[in-house]
Amino acid sequence: MTDYHINVFYSDEDEGYIADIPDLEACSAFGGDPNRALAEVLVAKEAWLAAAKEAGRPVPQPRYRPALYAH
Repeated sequence: MTDYHINVFYSDEDEGYIADIPDLEACSAFGGDPNRALAEVLVAKEAWLAAAKEAGRPVPQPRYRPALYAH
């Protein structure tokens, strides 16, 4: 099984790092450094999946893949 893609980026507005999972609507987290943001979004992912399962909502398959450009 493949896992969900995670974006990690710096936010000037938030003065820290944001990690999000595009396939899981509104699943994101904040951290003071990239590793903390990643750790937090992994916790958020488990909570998102558990809440969807409990509510009987469908869980999307991992699909998102960023475009890669060769130079």
